[in-house]
Amino acid sequence: MKQEFNFHNKTFELLENSETGKVNSETVFKYKQEGNLVTADYFGGTIKYGKIIATLDNDKLNMLYQCVTNENELKAGKAIAKISLTSNQKIKLSLKWEWLIDEKGKGLSEYLEK
Repeated sequence: MKQEFNFHNKTFELLENSETGKVNSETVFKYKQEGNLVTADYFGGTIKYGKIIATLDNDKLNMLYQCVTNENELKAGKAIAKISLTSNQKIKLSLKWEWLIDEKGKGLSEYLEK
């Protein structure tokens, strides 16, 4: 059976991130959804402000993201997020991501619905 995921008005936080990632455990992600369009604002911790735009395709989010860090770095990247549900029905995102400008910057990160 096809799982329908709803990201509208959901908040996520980081579980783990690769060393080359900029987000930390104090960063908060606030999602919205309209059809298969999923967006999020993120801020806090090491991030002054960030924005995600994504398309939902079954159990995957195809994401583009950009942010300004507290050091005023302007960063942009892309990711594929695999979506799963925890035993208590919270959404978990497992991202395989990479920066678009810095070819050394890629990694894995996981986020959990609060």
